Amino acid sequence: MDSEPHWSYHIVSTILFIADFTIRIGLSTRAILKKRPYGVTIAWLIIILLLPFIGAIIYILFGENRIPEKRVERVQKSLKHYQAWLHSLSSRSPVDWSTINPQCRPLNNQAYRLIGIPAMNHNDLHIITSPEEIMRSILTDIEKAQSSCHLQFYIWEDGGMVDEIVQALIRAVQRGVTCRILVDSIGSRDFLRGKSVTRLREAGVKVAESLPAGIFKAFFARIDIRNHRKNVIIDGKIAYTGSQNMVDPKIFKQDEGVGQWIDMMVRIRGPVVESLAGTFINDWFLETDLDESRIRSLQEDIEYIRKTADIYPGEKAGSYPVQLVPSGPGLAADAIHKLLLTTLYSARREIILTTPYFVPDDTLLTAFKSAAERGVNVRLILPKKNDSKLVQFASQAHYEELMKAGVNIFLFTGGLLHSKTITVDGDFSLFGSVNLDMRSFWLNFEITLLIYSSEFTDKMRTLQKDYELQSQHLQLHDLASRPLTMKFKENVALLIGPLL
Repeated sequence: MDSEPHWSYHIVSTILFIADFTIRIGLSTRAILKKRPYGVTIAWLIIILLLPFIGAIIYILFGENRIPEKRVERVQKSLKHYQAWLHSLSSRSPVDWSTINPQCRPLNNQAYRLIGIPAMNHNDLHIITSPEEIMRSILTDIEKAQSSCHLQFYIWEDGGMVDEIVQALIRAVQRGVTCRILVDSIGSRDFLRGKSVTRLREAGVKVAESLPAGIFKAFFARIDIRNHRKNVIIDGKIAYTGSQNMVDPKIFKQDEGVGQWIDMMVRIRGPVVESLAGTFINDWFLETDLDESRIRSLQEDIEYIRKTADIYPGEKAGSYPVQLVPSGPGLAADAIHKLLLTTLYSARREIILTTPYFVPDDTLLTAFKSAAERGVNVRLILPKKNDSKLVQFASQAHYEELMKAGVNIFLFTGGLLHSKTITVDGDFSLFGSVNLDMRSFWLNFEITLLIYSSEFTDKMRTLQKDYELQSQHLQLHDLASRPLTMKFKENVALLIGPLL
């Protein structure tokens, strides 16, 4: 006869059961009380309730937007200065809205109400789509810089043409140019630990780590809140933004089987450069020498920052009205999500969208279907192969219902399409670093340009059409032939899609 288990076994198992039950109920209640979007709440409840203890740890680490207390304090210190600077922008190069399609005005009003940065007229935007041309253009402007070079990227990875950028920055510092590099702690982890960063710092280039992350920090702040912005400002007169990181696509992630990453940047001159320059320096001071910018009075502080960071009104350079929308936790948390909904519901004829990561929530999914059902030509251009299998499965799970509503889906076969673009009715465009997923909407610090110009939008549409020509037009019968195992993977990914 088998012996009875030791009495301590029953006590330990009872304690574990009670602890697990208490943790699950407690965290489930907390997740519900957060009043987040329905899909997000359900996804977290699934993780908490189905994964004993592990689900609780995952929720504690990633379930809430806990920003480090030190950063919160620094944001509060800088708030008056940031708001005063924003207020000063209202008189810069105002837009004559009588010359622009009236459907653009509500989007501008909403963006201004949410963020506080007005649209500015008389900008020049030059679209660059070749990776080599993007890097060469930035390199040329660094070589010509006379005062400052400010570079901000989510990923900075040494190798290829990036090494030429590093050398150009070292030469710039040697001739008296102030150079600052701000990179994300996780996205640029290898760079921050590598030899190039040492060389740059020893030469006099200032390099800062945005949102420092680590195992210890994970227990006090959510470590996957990231700075996803891609931003270059030269002498306060020229700016670049878009989707490309500081990497050479010819060597970047070439072992993942998705091909070369396909990106797009714009080179900007004109009044809106001041908005980009101010956003960069605000990010910089939040991570570095915030106290050095505090002298005596608010006005003197702002003048000091303007002088040291080359932030000043830009001269007229073109004809494009542009509005900058920086987004992220601590700002208007749901700003870009609201603006995308307004964009989709404002469309009357056509929406063309490109994004590498397409994981919409229920409200955006409804907006896409509603647009197609009312006769709008909705065209989504997405990569056929993605570097994230989970995201790819979650995206595919939406294809059938979107196509049944009349949405056209094109799968890009020329590499990993990483450009993030939206054009609406040929009248206005959205362009920047934002993906169409919950991470970009709620967790990442992002940059988006709203461009209220049919001329520029026509140029963007031409490029989108070129992407479309390199894509497979997906048909419903293509989906019907996929195996049951694939459908199962898609639906499992869909359950946690709101968290991707």
